[in-house]
Amino acid sequence: MKILLLDKNHPLITEQLLAKNFMLEEDFTSTYDEVCHKIKNYDGIIIRSRIPLDKNFLEQAQNLKFIARVGAGMENIDIPVAEKLGIQLINSPEGNRDSVAEHVVGMLLVIMNRLFIASQEVKNGIWKREENRGDELLGKTVGLIGYGNMGKATAKRLSSFGCKVIFYDILPGLSDEFATQVTLDELKQSAEVLSLHIPLTSETHYLIDEKFISEMKNDFYFVNTARGKNVKTKSLVEALKAGKVKGACLDVLEYEKSSFEHLETENEDLKYLLESEKAMVTPHIAGWTHQSKEKLAQFIVDKIIASYC
Repeated sequence: MKILLLDKNHPLITEQLLAKNFMLEEDFTSTYDEVCHKIKNYDGIIIRSRIPLDKNFLEQAQNLKFIARVGAGMENIDIPVAEKLGIQLINSPEGNRDSVAEHVVGMLLVIMNRLFIASQEVKNGIWKREENRGDELLGKTVGLIGYGNMGKATAKRLSSFGCKVIFYDILPGLSDEFATQVTLDELKQSAEVLSLHIPLTSETHYLIDEKFISEMKNDFYFVNTARGKNVKTKSLVEALKAGKVKGACLDVLEYEKSSFEHLETENEDLKYLLESEKAMVTPHIAGWTHQSKEKLAQFIVDKIIASYC
């Protein structure tokens, strides 16, 4: 099989697939149109987020048997068209679930205990104790939306902190030793921390908006390591200003480019998030550890070999 690699990934992908006699071509620079022109020559494609695989692209991929996305999200692929054409879709959410879960816990600990703020103050010669009194995770009810790989890994860690973890998911019967499944209304009634672990779809676009936030019974901490467009930023900023959201931990932003390479919009809402002590922002790195880079690649290779060797 001839496979096109469109994004740089861990070298084990190339090493292990070559060892299994796959033919590989790396192309990290061609434009969408250039790749469209030649995609008919390949049996498989391995991607991250650089180029969208839309209807036009897929219809020109006459011999494509599989698309392998090194990561979890598949929103840059026209899934209904791919399925209609009989193209197998492969991803590797197992590879970065642990790094995402650790990032969630890390961000919560930092913002709830004012660790970054206090550290910066001391470095600038300011010694404040009462003003930097923290808020414990112990005893908090944490509500997760989405209970796939990321949600489960996060629940496992937060339950160890003495949190009561509940979750909402569109699939039934997912409760386990770390978390209890509830309705979305029940989650809104109980959660003191809210964390998103969902894909970006038409149903989840702007899921967290003014209406959703207003329906939360408690003032709450908010974490998003899923997709930026799951959240209407203006609504979040208004809730932070009002105190309804006590703190926001954002690894993803509504204003990211679709390839996640940088921000493509600047406005007053973003300016507030970047300047406020109530918000912590990281550059889409929750799943971005040295270990996850290798694990993401290994899961992809294992799945390709299992299907085509």
